[in-house]
Amino acid sequence: MEACYRADQAAAAAGVPGVRLMENAGRAVFDALRAAWPLGTIRGDVLVLCGPGNNGGDGFVVARLLAEAGWPVRLGLLGAREALKGDAAHHAARWRGAVATLAPGLLEGAGLVVDALFGAGLARPIEGMAAQTLSAIRERKLPVLAVDVPSGLQGDSGTVLGEVVAPANVTVTFFRPKPGHVLFPGRKFCGRLVVADIGIPESVLATIAPQLHRNQPPLWLQHWPQRTAESHKYHFGHALLLGGAEMTGAARLAARAALRVGAGLVSLAAPSEALAVYQLSSPSLIVLQGSDPRSLARRLQDPRYNALLIGPGLGVGEETSEAAEALLATGRACVLDADALSSFAGAPSRLFGAIKGPAVLTPHDGEFARLFPSLKGDRLQRASAAARESGAVVLLKGADAVIAAPDGRAALVENAPPFLATAGTGDVLSGLIVGLLAQGLPAFEAAAAGAWLLGAAAEQFGPGLISEDLPDCLPAIRAALDR
Repeated sequence: MEACYRADQAAAAAGVPGVRLMENAGRAVFDALRAAWPLGTIRGDVLVLCGPGNNGGDGFVVARLLAEAGWPVRLGLLGAREALKGDAAHHAARWRGAVATLAPGLLEGAGLVVDALFGAGLARPIEGMAAQTLSAIRERKLPVLAVDVPSGLQGDSGTVLGEVVAPANVTVTFFRPKPGHVLFPGRKFCGRLVVADIGIPESVLATIAPQLHRNQPPLWLQHWPQRTAESHKYHFGHALLLGGAEMTGAARLAARAALRVGAGLVSLAAPSEALAVYQLSSPSLIVLQGSDPRSLARRLQDPRYNALLIGPGLGVGEETSEAAEALLATGRACVLDADALSSFAGAPSRLFGAIKGPAVLTPHDGEFARLFPSLKGDRLQRASAAARESGAVVLLKGADAVIAAPDGRAALVENAPPFLATAGTGDVLSGLIVGLLAQGLPAFEAAAAGAWLLGAAAEQFGPGLISEDLPDCLPAIRAALDR
């Protein structure tokens, strides 16, 4: 939340007073309310519940605007009106209606609740009359429009503080989303998220230099590989993947993803007993016999392999960890996934000490816990700490995936649809990342772009998705990015 406070301070320094920002915030909520529930569609009054801080000040603006527009509106306040300070006190003075004391009984006759009790800066569990009122809202299943975040959510993490939160149908936040809107469990309580412009100049982003980002194309598009009439395959790198003898589907999925995302060449080294399976998978794939230490050492002498992937379907054990160390020792861009991560369980310092160049680790929660058993906190905190500890970019997979870099940057994935909950999608993700690394994207940007592309492909295909559908959705997505 520190970045939000600094944005407000920077806006004030740029000549935008807090009173005006609060008026604009209340008006944005008013507009969102009218759009979601047009006048006459609500069976009962609009009940605006205001807290003792600036979130409550936003609520006073909403109530005033509703009353001026002819809506049936009532207002309940937690605390005394005289105790309000600053901008909130200013806007409370402009409200000419009654101010009731917050209590569950206020819900009688309400058809819609505007939750302006507590904002994203909440630091302790809600108790007392506020908790009782929120519980009553849940029991009655009243529709809710939340201001900033549903009361009870911690804005930096999406954590429910205590046991009480009233799920919102619509949440209106300001300037930029907060992590709690994206990370679970917060995301499931926010309903439809509206991000409103309230007059904070875009220039404040340069002033506050935020390290946390939404994972959207502007974050990494400046690094996107562009093809010209003079381009040839060697301009777009050569990815080398290691394939296992039994779980051959994993490496084949990764290889196809690396090809579809634009790597100039993709080679896959495999043991002789599985060679035919890989050779038949795609005529575009270069299949190399032998993934034993001697063969691998010989191949790694070729500097044209500029991006390396190990893990999918390879098997857990000492052979895999030794192969990973050999890849990392080259100092070239590496992706470690699945079995390559599990092979270092119990000896994570061995892995971290082997990292000599750009590296991306792509653990799911179980693999993460085995590599970083001492790290606690929410997903953003854990991923960021893991990146610092390992010296690698860490992509903590899940519906609310987090990408964290050792330098403190982080990105939150917003576009992971539920269709991705099927076997093999993680293998596709690792292939996307190694294919982008081969084309010259830095590690953080490659991981972020790969995660976004995976979500975009899944969204495009929709229900019924299986992992091998994902790579073939990429051409249309890439065409839009290439424009």
